Amino acid sequence: MKRAIPFLLQKDAVFQEILNLYGQPHISTRPEGFVSLCKLIIEQQVSLASAKACFLKLESFLGMVSPKTILKASEKDLRNNGLSKQKANYLKALAIAVIENELDLESLSQKEETEIRKQLTAIKGIGNWTADVYMMFCLQKENVFPIGDIALQNTLKELYPVTTKEEMLTLAKKWEPHTSLATYFFWHYYLKKRNRAPLVY
Repeated sequence: MKRAIPFLLQKDAVFQEILNLYGQPHISTRPEGFVSLCKLIIEQQVSLASAKACFLKLESFLGMVSPKTILKASEKDLRNNGLSKQKANYLKALAIAVIENELDLESLSQKEETEIRKQLTAIKGIGNWTADVYMMFCLQKENVFPIGDIALQNTLKELYPVTTKEEMLTLAKKWEPHTSLATYFFWHYYLKKRNRAPLVY
């Protein structure tokens, strides 16, 4: 993905400014599959640090996070190990979809972004943000722009004269087909400016 850096530098001077300030962006990668999707569901609307603590507590309780162990656990078990009622239900919905072959995680990497998003968002609890970040982190899709991400929105408002999502999406068109890399640049800027490191677990 980093091979496309010269493309972005040519398209938009802001990327050169970020590069000069903070160096090349960190490209987040996670393995494909059920566990990574569970992590992303847990990460919805909470800090990454609290999501990590919740996942590790859940993993310790279950022994292994898998569709079978999620379904075997009661809602009370899941809630006692850090999950909200809503997220416990989301993980169970994902587990059912995988076990009943409604969702084939292994085949997603071969599909186009639009089809991947359609299949993932058909599962209760998986919205566009979760689908977008899964495509970026796990499938390394290069033209994803997770407009629902608050850190991305705040960074764009800081660096460009934009205020609405529509303006941001219009802006992103000039970075195609490398909007994923553009997003990593903006996340990199957001974290470095706040002296924070990418969270890995």
